[in-house]
Amino acid sequence: MALRCVAFSVLVCLSLTSFSVAVAEESWPQFRGPEGQGVVSDALPLKWSEDAGIRWKTALPGRGWSSPVVLGDQIWLTTAIERAEDPEVLKERTKNSPTANAMALAADVSLRAVCVDRQSGQIVHDIELAHVTSPDPIHSLNSYASPTPVLEPGRLYCHFGCYGTVCLDTSTGEKVWEKKFAHEHLVGPGSSPVVCDNLLVLTCDGADVQYIVAVDKETGEVAWKKDRPPLRATNPDFRKSYATPLVIEEAGEKQIVIPGAQWIIAYAPEDGRELWTLDHGAGFSLAPRPVVDGERIYCCTGFTRANLLAIRRGGEGDITKSHVDWHHGKQVPTQPSPVLIDGKIFMVSDTGVGQCLDTKTGEVVWKKRLEGNYSASPLATSERVYFFNREGATTIVDAKSTSGAELGRNQLDAGQMATPAIVDGEMIARTETHLYAIKGE
Repeated sequence: MALRCVAFSVLVCLSLTSFSVAVAEESWPQFRGPEGQGVVSDALPLKWSEDAGIRWKTALPGRGWSSPVVLGDQIWLTTAIERAEDPEVLKERTKNSPTANAMALAADVSLRAVCVDRQSGQIVHDIELAHVTSPDPIHSLNSYASPTPVLEPGRLYCHFGCYGTVCLDTSTGEKVWEKKFAHEHLVGPGSSPVVCDNLLVLTCDGADVQYIVAVDKETGEVAWKKDRPPLRATNPDFRKSYATPLVIEEAGEKQIVIPGAQWIIAYAPEDGRELWTLDHGAGFSLAPRPVVDGERIYCCTGFTRANLLAIRRGGEGDITKSHVDWHHGKQVPTQPSPVLIDGKIFMVSDTGVGQCLDTKTGEVVWKKRLEGNYSASPLATSERVYFFNREGATTIVDAKSTSGAELGRNQLDAGQMATPAIVDGEMIARTETHLYAIKGE
């Protein structure tokens, strides 16, 4: 459900950044922050509620699960204003879907970018980027505005999957360019874009076609487009995926790691050639973003049975049989991304089973049930891990505890599908209905 400078020291040393220049203070420019990892160097609030610790609360138009992104006093997010469709039309259009009972449909939808002033909480821009008539059905847990945009000085890159990608001038609110890349989501868009040097990289893993495309971020013109490797699955539902790319640096060269159905692949930014590939099996609909440390890349493998793979760095070519150091196959998330700090990887399953694993061995340090169900990805400091559920509660656990000791639990009025942004120790949190600036205690 992209969240100044919050980059932590280990990843700074490793230069695992998605941007070609250092990210300025007071920014949270993409999904899960400057490094895309969800790790925060600031001290975060421990206690808040609807009655305490809230600096402002702003009602948001429409519906969307994209995370807020922040630069200076601008907070941007995307949303979709939907006109309801006749239930009989939904029934007819989903009659052959294996998830028909879980689908939703709009008659038409206005896809928008919203800017909120960080100091006052006032909405300063509400801009329609596209109007879609008769969109495809989506899963009821999804939205038409789920991918998190990327924010840079003067530019916002908004992605709505097959419904379009738009570059916006953040000072004027004018469109700079817009493009569409066709693919069939089946349950709606999910993958967020990433910037790598002068490129905006998009994952287009549809049920019909699967490819990666990189466009010039200044013009929107295609720099390269690469088809995914062949898939064994013939069922279209098992061919789709929704993972967000992660840019890492290996031996002084950048790689773009993008999981998908059956395959995890690292691409060269300059031309899209495959640097290494890993066949992870029959997994599909991957949503969690990878996390990385100095030794391994950790990837979830999606439905039907999710695994967490620890992939040793530095591989070339097909590394399927040579570079998986360990795997873990119990209560692995299919929506929330893991978070990694100080040799431990923390994750929560969609249904609320939290775990901490040792990154070297994959051994479980602790496992416990957390309250609620989960789509948003956790955030971590060196001392705490924050888990945000779909019922509006945030559970905070001790990052150093061997038992997952709970430090606090805070409740908001509506559920959280989006991962918060962190700016100067303040949490910018999006619920189903509102945007909050949380100072807490």
